[in-house]
Parts: sequence; structure tokens; C-alpha cells
Amino acid sequence: MNYVVSHPWFQTWVAALIAVLVTTLIHRAAQMVLMRATRSSITVQAVIQAVRTPAGIALPLMALQAVWQGAPDDLRYIDKVRHLNGLLLIAAITWVLVRVVQGFANGLIASHPVDVEDNANARRILTQTRVISRSAMTVLVVIGAAMMLLTFPGAKQLGASLLASAGLIGIVGGLAAKPVFSNFISGLQIALAQPIRIDDVLIVEGEWGRVEEITGSYVVLRIWDDRRLIIPLSYFIEKPFQNWTRSSAQLLGSVFFYVDFGMPIAPLRAEVERIVRAAPQWDQRFFNLQVTDTTERTMQVRVLCTAASSGQAFDLRCLVREELLAFMQREYPQYLPLHRLHTEERAGRVDGNNLDAATVRNDALAAGPSPAA
Repeated sequence: MNYVVSHPWFQTWVAALIAVLVTTLIHRAAQMVLMRATRSSITVQAVIQAVRTPAGIALPLMALQAVWQGAPDDLRYIDKVRHLNGLLLIAAITWVLVRVVQGFANGLIASHPVDVEDNANARRILTQTRVISRSAMTVLVVIGAAMMLLTFPGAKQLGASLLASAGLIGIVGGLAAKPVFSNFISGLQIALAQPIRIDDVLIVEGEWGRVEEITGSYVVLRIWDDRRLIIPLSYFIEKPFQNWTRSSAQLLGSVFFYVDFGMPIAPLRAEVERIVRAAPQWDQRFFNLQVTDTTERTMQVRVLCTAASSGQAFDLRCLVREELLAFMQREYPQYLPLHRLHTEERAGRVDGNNLDAATVRNDALAAGPSPAA
């Protein structure tokens, strides 16, 4: 017992034990008080919950660092203990800062749910928060690692020698890292300018899909048939694309038909009104039917109708196309497009009196865009 009490490290270890116990009690008490005091704030509570574990490690390390700094300099291994504790403290503080950013992002997203009908503002906040928080966490980790490296005496000399001879290597490395930095800057531009957001409906490279995820380097586009299109972030800054939900999820859908010139338009217009008004996908904004073009054989009829979202617009277009086609087949089959093929009754003679007219009816043309349109 006398040997333990008389050991040079005895007082230092006792002080370290007391410091750990006190900071642990302070951490638990502070956590309980803060959780009760911030019950009305989802964001602040998310931050407190996120930093609970790393803060429980960082606070004792801070207290221990103070104990080691106050210990006599002639203690054996004190310098190594100080250095090791300093490295752990930098790592713990970096962890705390990363979790603060992550908790704030999660709380902000939870405060603006996207599972509502009008979620344009929530999707904007979701996209900005995710992209910026991931970029910030990456920067914090890099800074923390750099600070840990700088605690080693040889690291400064190594850095100076690398800088002195890094001309060509720096150029090669810069060219190699160009896509990484390009995507990083593009991510910040997307977060601030908002050309795309989570759950936006896009047409990219001829594919129709929704933005499922935005990472620090690429965007995951969920195609309508459940395929995934992976696109670099820089694509959305450098190339054009279609965004169907940029300012609103509401869309105007179109359906095209080709009919004979004898088709009366008034009954078609009345049938379109009946179909659209009875459709649950219609958002009560607008619909009409117009003759928009003619060819030498047919006229083009266009139906416009609105819906609250791209999915409902697609379903509404399909419904209008099917029911209007059934109406024409039932009430006006004679006015569906016809192609007349004249065959000669006798070989080698082309005479109007000797021509046998054979009429071949084609299927009605219901030209509508593909699912990606």
C-alpha cells in the first residue's frame, strides 16, 4: 500500500479518476436537463441525441488532458500520454462536430416531412440539408485528420519536403482529382441553386424517373420500371435535362388521336368532358379538346387535361385514351382512319372502270407518349 501511495503517478491517477467521474456526472445531468428544456424543438433534440455518445467521450478526455498538462514534466511517459490523449481528444471533438451536423440535418428534415400533398418546400429543404450536411461532415473529417497529423513533429518536415517537390505530382494529382472536385462543387451548386430536389420527376438521357437519392458525388434516378440510373452530380450543372416538378408537381397531360375528316367534333368534346370530370385523377383545373393538325388522310385531335402529380397525369392520360377510343369504336367506327388499296382486275391495265376497290381498315391510331414522356 505504501508503494502505491508513494508512486510518482499516484496523485496524477487519482486526479484523473476524479476528473472522469465528475465529467461523466456533468454529462448525464446536462443531457437530462437539455432534453427536458428542448422538448418543443425537434431540431435541438435531434442534435442532443446525436452528440450524446461522442460528448460522453470528449468531456472526460478534455478533463484528462487538463490533468496531464498539470502533471509534473519529469513523470515517466507523461509526454507520450499527453500526445495520445491529445490525438483521442481531437478525434472525439471531430466526432462531436460531425454528429452535431448530422443531428441538425436529421432534425431539420424531421421538421419538414415530405409525405404531404404539397411537399415542394419540404423537398427543397431535404435536398439542401442532405447535400450541405454531407459536404460539411466530409470537410470536418478532413480537418480533424489534418490536425491529428500535425501533432507529430515529423509531419511538418514531411509536409515541407512534399511541398518543395510537389510540382509535377501536384499537377498530375489535380488532373486525377478533377472529377472529385467537380462533383463536390456541383453538389454545393445543386444544394444552393436547387435545379433538382429529392423526389423530383426528371427526364434524363431519354429516361423518365424520380430523384431517389442525392449523394456527394452522384444522383440516383429511379426509372418508372424500377431500374436505377446513376448520374454524376456534374451532369446536372453541365448538361440540359427536364424537370417536371421544378416549381410545382402539377402537370398538363396530352393525348393525341388521328381520325377521319368525317368525325364530328362536338360529340368527342362532350365525351371528353364526361370522362375527365368522372376521373379521380383530374385536379379540377383544366381540360379541352382541339383539332391541332391535319394530314392528307386524317386530322389530329388533341386532348389536354391536368393532374396534381406526374403519376396521376400519366394515369389520367391512359384513362382518357382508352375510354375515348372505346367511344369512337362504339359510336363512330366508320370515321376511324382508313387506307384504301386499289388492285387491278386485269394485269397490265390501269383503267378506272376496271379497278376493284378493296378497303382495309387499320387499327385506330391512339398516338400517345411512352411511359417516359
